[in-house]
Amino acid sequence: MKKIPYLKMQGAGNDFIMLDNRQLKLDPALFPALARRLCCRRLSVGADGLMVADAPEHGGDLKMYFFNSDGSMGEMCGNGARCIGRFGYEHFAAKETVIIEATAGDVPAQRIDKRMYRVHLNKPTRMAQVSLEAQGRSLEGMYVVLGNPGLPHGVFVWDGLKDLDYQSELFSLGRTLRYHPVFGSKGANINFCQVLAPDHVLVRTYERGVEDFTLACGTGSGSTVAALQKLGLVQMGPVRISNPGGDLWVEPVWQEGKVEQLLLTGPTNIVAEGFITDEDLELDLG
Repeated sequence: MKKIPYLKMQGAGNDFIMLDNRQLKLDPALFPALARRLCCRRLSVGADGLMVADAPEHGGDLKMYFFNSDGSMGEMCGNGARCIGRFGYEHFAAKETVIIEATAGDVPAQRIDKRMYRVHLNKPTRMAQVSLEAQGRSLEGMYVVLGNPGLPHGVFVWDGLKDLDYQSELFSLGRTLRYHPVFGSKGANINFCQVLAPDHVLVRTYERGVEDFTLACGTGSGSTVAALQKLGLVQMGPVRISNPGGDLWVEPVWQEGKVEQLLLTGPTNIVAEGFITDEDLELDLG
């Protein structure tokens, strides 16, 4: 098979395989199968998702295709957008703000320094309180949808989360909530959170497409802070989010009771660069 040049990047523990389709010229119809194969840990490179950068279509600096490790297309990925923002700065346009054309809408990515990037997440198009039953529990939470087509998140305050073995204690519940009918046919990413201080929140996110807890979720962090501010549980202004993979900073900008900007800031890391030579990759890549 042909060698595929790639970068492996991670942002707060969310890791991605990055491809430049201006060079590869792959048919986008191949991307789901490519994501399923390449993101499979131990059998291939392994990652939470596949990010493909391509030429812009309507005035941005680059187009972003994002696929989860199960091959499903993601509307948007906050940590991935920060990583592809850096990729865009270094490979597409050396501009302090790079405009990314994502499925859920255009996303500006601002370079703070070599490794720190800030993205404007798609602002909430829906924020509503929800009540539901799951595994014998009565739960109250928030349903937050970012952008259009919407990226859905459920946010649930969970006392004692900091000291909980969440992987074993909340995995089954996270999977059940992810498919709960209250979130519609798409389901939702599920964010369990604990407020540690008015400006500090702990978050653990069960992600659609990965079908597991991840080390961080940028859009989940953004949705959580927006929901908690709407409920009056954290301060207005910047809030630090502690994920297993590292800290992120979220700052919603409110106007007349609505979030008009949702800023996500955090680090990026280029982990590896080279060629994919997976001999079991059975796709006609041209």
